[in-house]
Amino acid sequence: MSIIWEQAFSQVQDMTWADSWTFNQLPEFSSLRALRRFLDIVHIKYCLIKPYFETANYPLVEARELLPSFDLDIFEYKHLPGFSLVALARPLSYFQEIFQFDILHSPFEHLDLGDEAICPLETHISRQNQLAFQNRLPRQMHDEFQYYFSERDLTTLEQYPRVLSFLLRMERAHVLSQLPKGPFIFSGINASFPSDLDTELKRFGLRIGKFKVGDSRCYEHNRNFVYQFLMELYGFPIVSERRTSSALFARRLFKLSEDFLIRVLGQSDRTITTLRSNSKAKNYPEVDKIALVRIDSDQGDLIKHLGHKGAFVDSHKHVVILRVTYRQHRYDRNNVRQDRALSVLRQEIIHPLSGETCCEANVIKDISNMLLNLNDIVKGEYAGTIRFKKLEVVDNTDTHEKRLKFLYSWLSKHQRRIIGYSDEFYSGVVKVLDGYLFDQHNLDLFKQHQDLYTEVWSRYSYIQQARKVRILEDLTQRSRKGQPLSWLDMLAQVNEILQDFKFEIHPYFDGLMERVINLCERVLNNAYLNKRYVQMKDDEASAYGLRVKAQFRRLVRLLDELQSIRKHHPKPRSQGQKLRENEVVTFKQKAEVGKRENPGES
Repeated sequence: MSIIWEQAFSQVQDMTWADSWTFNQLPEFSSLRALRRFLDIVHIKYCLIKPYFETANYPLVEARELLPSFDLDIFEYKHLPGFSLVALARPLSYFQEIFQFDILHSPFEHLDLGDEAICPLETHISRQNQLAFQNRLPRQMHDEFQYYFSERDLTTLEQYPRVLSFLLRMERAHVLSQLPKGPFIFSGINASFPSDLDTELKRFGLRIGKFKVGDSRCYEHNRNFVYQFLMELYGFPIVSERRTSSALFARRLFKLSEDFLIRVLGQSDRTITTLRSNSKAKNYPEVDKIALVRIDSDQGDLIKHLGHKGAFVDSHKHVVILRVTYRQHRYDRNNVRQDRALSVLRQEIIHPLSGETCCEANVIKDISNMLLNLNDIVKGEYAGTIRFKKLEVVDNTDTHEKRLKFLYSWLSKHQRRIIGYSDEFYSGVVKVLDGYLFDQHNLDLFKQHQDLYTEVWSRYSYIQQARKVRILEDLTQRSRKGQPLSWLDMLAQVNEILQDFKFEIHPYFDGLMERVINLCERVLNNAYLNKRYVQMKDDEASAYGLRVKAQFRRLVRLLDELQSIRKHHPKPRSQGQKLRENEVVTFKQKAEVGKRENPGES
């Protein structure tokens, strides 16, 4: 069953509506957690559900857009709402605040809470609030504003939904804060969040080792990586000033140990992003996103369950309110997925009437959906839009050129997941990609788009090699698929992977090979391994110890060979660079390599 926007959250407990725009009775929100629940209800209703029903062809958020790393926005929907806000769990100290805004005052903020007398200046304070707000509105909206608020207190949260209808037409942020020992109020407009991007970016890059003081070439080479990683930690791609400043302001408040909540809705991403302090979050503020998402038709069991719960905003199109919570990851230079700043922690579907979480479901991270989308792309049956290399908007997959562009974007988007997911999922990806990229019937067509094909194959090759590096990472921890390994098994499996690397060095990815060498050196320098097995004389070692020493010596030889290959390889190429034509395996060579097997090599 579908709803109309006026019905949204009409069954929320402890919140009574006077009409579609005003609350009749609200509890006293005494914590950010309680305030956040209130803000969820108001923002989802007026900024997502209402525009959905009032906008022809409303651009629903695709599930993949909520998966890190986040895509750049393709379009800006200027007719849709957008806003930003900060809520502080304390009274404001206007001069001491570290950002600029126009302050609003509650008539009761300076009264003793035990005194129920009416403030004698209530009318004057309310009038000053109205003038401050009205001065930031376009002149043609003054009459409408006066009609609603000439006799109402702007600062009470009961009036916040109607106030929001005007805030959505302002460019800058608004402010909520807490009265002394009292509830939260609407306390500021026209806020500008400080954004010292240059200092934060350089400081962060130096801390993770990507920048060097005074080294402009190093800065130029790594700047985009650092910028993207820093922004993704706070839930955004490199995008608009509104979202950039919100992310950096959240970073600053978190460092100051403030109890805060920052929320942003972009007119391009149609997604409510929340950054908030959390006692459990030690390094970064917690990030979550809320959006209207369509459930894929092949998720039949979930659709049936949600229909029974009455959880659809639009039952005909299977549209739900989805909240995705993320987990941040600190930078690790030795991790093959070093660009992973965020991963999905939890997915919750919010009931459009009660506001409660009706279920947790794997909506955006479903492996079967990813493989189905990949199949649709190579078959030319995928209907959607991507932004190829941040430059070109590509619609559908009706030509091989478009399919290759979609494949490049799909591989870039899901690179971390392909590297890290199960063997079963990876084999499915390999089967689909090999079946398309090395199909003899497509060779002449691909030759017409040689550069594009090369870029796709390069991205695919990087993922194949990076997956082996990830396995190496696990092995060096003496673990494989969650099972502990003995020293002998670990060394033997590491050597098998290194043997493969000798024959799969094309195309060459210097960053991956550097990690392989670092991982192997970490094993060779292990103090226990050296003392317990390697340094023991052969006549004193057990049969098991001798086998360990043999594998250790083999690892030394293989590592020397890889270092020699790396040293003499001409002009190492990074993942993002285009391969030279003579570095690429031709179609026929690739087909022959796939058919040829040589057991003695491993």
